[in-house]
Amino acid sequence: MSYQTIRIEREARGVAWLWLARGEKHNAMSAQMITELTRAAEELGADDSVRVVVLAGEGRSFCAGADLGWMQDQMRADAATRRREARALAGMLGALDALPKPLIGRIHGNCFGGGVGLVACCDQAIASDQLQMALTETRLGLIPATIGPYVVARTGPAGARRIFFQGARFDAAQALRLDLLAEVVAPEDLDAAVESALAPILQTAPEAVARAKALARKLGTPPSAEEIDHSIEELVACWEGEEAQEGIAAFFERRKPRWQG
Repeated sequence: MSYQTIRIEREARGVAWLWLARGEKHNAMSAQMITELTRAAEELGADDSVRVVVLAGEGRSFCAGADLGWMQDQMRADAATRRREARALAGMLGALDALPKPLIGRIHGNCFGGGVGLVACCDQAIASDQLQMALTETRLGLIPATIGPYVVARTGPAGARRIFFQGARFDAAQALRLDLLAEVVAPEDLDAAVESALAPILQTAPEAVARAKALARKLGTPPSAEEIDHSIEELVACWEGEEAQEGIAAFFERRKPRWQG
C-alpha cells in the first residue's frame, strides 16, 4: 500500500517500523496522516509476519501536534465537518491502541498535542532525555478531547489534570513520572534502548502476546464508545465557542489571546 505522510519498514525478524514521515513539518498531523496511520494500523495488525511495531518520527521532532493547515480548515468548517474530523482522529488512536502487536514508541525532540496521544497509545514508549512534551490545547481555547481517554488511562486523572490545565511544556523526566514514558535515555542511546525492548518480545509466542495485550486492555477498561463519542462532542463544542475562535486567531496572528491580558 502506498503512503505519502508515513513510511513502513519491515525487518525479516518480524519488526515493523512505522515512521511519521513529514520531518520538514515536524511530523504535524494532517487529515491525510490520520487516515494513513489508521490504514497502517490495520495493515500491520493483519500481517502475520509482523511481531512488533516501532512507532517513530523522522527529522527533529516526533510529532508537533496538529498541522497548521488542518487547524485553519477546522476554523472555517461547520460542526458536521469538525465532528467527522474528530471521529477520524479518535478512530486512528483507537486502531493504534488496539493493535494486536506490541507497539513500542521511539520518542524524541518535540511531542505536542496529538503526538502525546500517540505516545499514550504505545505499550512502551522510550524517549530521549531531551524530549519536550505539551498539551497546549487549553491555551488555544480547546481541550485535549479525543486524545484524552488514552492520556488519562496512562497518567491517571490526577496527572492528566495537571498537564491538561497548565498547557505548559514538560520534560522527559516528568513524563516518566506520569507513566507516559517507560524509559528515558541519552539521545545517543535511544536506538539501543529500543532494541533492548524489542529483543525479549521476539522470544515470545505471537498469539499469546496478542491475547495478553487484549486481556490487559480489557482489564484496564479501555475507552468505551460512549466516552469516545463524548470526547468528540466536547471538542466540537469547543470549536464552536468564542474562546477557540479567539485563541486560534491569536495564534496565527502571533499575539496574546484576550485571556492573557
